[in-house]
Amino acid sequence: MLKELQKRLDYQFRDQNLIVEALTHKSYKKPYNNERLEFLGDAVLDLIVGEYLFFKFPDVAEGDLSKLRASLVNEKGFEKLAKLLNLGECIYLSVAEENNKGRQKPSLLSNAFEAVIGALYLEAGLQKAKEVVVPLLERAYPVIDLDTVFRDYKTTLQEFTQAYQGITPEYKLESSSGPDHQKEFEISVNIHGKQIAVAKGKSKKEAQQNAAKIALEILTQEKR
Repeated sequence: MLKELQKRLDYQFRDQNLIVEALTHKSYKKPYNNERLEFLGDAVLDLIVGEYLFFKFPDVAEGDLSKLRASLVNEKGFEKLAKLLNLGECIYLSVAEENNKGRQKPSLLSNAFEAVIGALYLEAGLQKAKEVVVPLLERAYPVIDLDTVFRDYKTTLQEFTQAYQGITPEYKLESSSGPDHQKEFEISVNIHGKQIAVAKGKSKKEAQQNAAKIALEILTQEKR
């Protein structure tokens, strides 16, 4: 399994203990696990994807670059990249976690991918990590542009909040006005019970999308 994974990475680890650690889930009950490498890999991936977008979109403003990165650097995005490497079959799990379909869990796959990139960075440096991540990114996302990523602001906001806060936004109808043929809806988006943004639309769906767009802009600014 490890040999095949390293072929897919096009990199042979000199220190095999490092790749083993990157693939060891905490349930496996070893004196080590992949959580520290996951922490490092997250930062490395943030930088690699940020740099990739910086050069790919030379005319795009900082706010939109932040939103693009947030739509790629998250659990769902890393799960997709992990599956391209068949990472699930390589992870060391407890029997209980295995029986609980751990190899298919998005969070577990995402964390393992971050840890593998952290290990790669430690042993081979940033350039090698980029050589692995960028082709995977381009395979997973044949089209990366603002229209594709942001046609659904609600989905993008949910991915962002789940990645950084572990929660899902809630939408609340604040008011509706106007005759039936010309209704206007006002909807708020709330996180942890706190109202983040309010917007109007000619339908509830449109108002939700508008509120999600504003919330995404606010949250990406706060994360800077």
